[in-house]
Amino acid sequence: MHFTSEQRLDDSSEQHRDAVLERRFTLADIPGILWTPDSATESTPVPLILLGQPGGLGLDKMYPRLVARARSAAAQGFASATIEFPGTGSRPASPTAQQAGADLRRAVAAGEPVPDEVVDRLILPLVDKAVPELQATLDALLALPEIGGPVAYSGGVISVGVRLAVVEPRIVAAGLFAGSYVPRSIMEEARQVTIPLHVLLQWDDEGNDRQMALALFDAFASKEKTLQANMGGHTGVPPHAGEDASRFFARHLK
Repeated sequence: MHFTSEQRLDDSSEQHRDAVLERRFTLADIPGILWTPDSATESTPVPLILLGQPGGLGLDKMYPRLVARARSAAAQGFASATIEFPGTGSRPASPTAQQAGADLRRAVAAGEPVPDEVVDRLILPLVDKAVPELQATLDALLALPEIGGPVAYSGGVISVGVRLAVVEPRIVAAGLFAGSYVPRSIMEEARQVTIPLHVLLQWDDEGNDRQMALALFDAFASKEKTLQANMGGHTGVPPHAGEDASRFFARHLK
């Protein structure tokens, strides 16, 4: 891991009274960002939240939402970090994923069922590549003296979160965004997920299969799992949903 820049994000608001240190880094050729609160020191290492992102947007387009989530985490005394997912931002695009995405949008626009093979072509290569990259990022972050764990995952792509929860024992809780299609094989993997879960679902999400999201939630084997469903489309998440997610992470990381 190589840090390429840093800046302090000062905020005098009542909610975020402490400064946050933002450091951009590269891990091999993968760009990422780490945010740490002032309380993160070698003598007082802090827990970590890995921030996932919607597919296809990249760090620059997602930055305003990512930094808002990072500030919220820092206000609770948590570090947070994210990386550029495969095929997004400055990373090489995947022609296979681009074609699958076009096929999916065509089916949705026509009011037709999205074929399983289209979902597989779009999601599975991303999961297979992103999860090992997130694990390598976790290795590097936990080697820093100011990051001590435990670790949680927050966000999308939900299939990435499912796979990570299955294969990565350092993840103790996950807040997942039900906003993308899920391959049948990932549905089966969900039956192995036992960590506490907080799943956010926008009921009228124009790009999401609601029944698929409900079936995925049902498949999780976690004894503690919460589904928060709010009315509205993909970008209509109410502010209190973030507050509920913050309380979930506070319960499991402190």
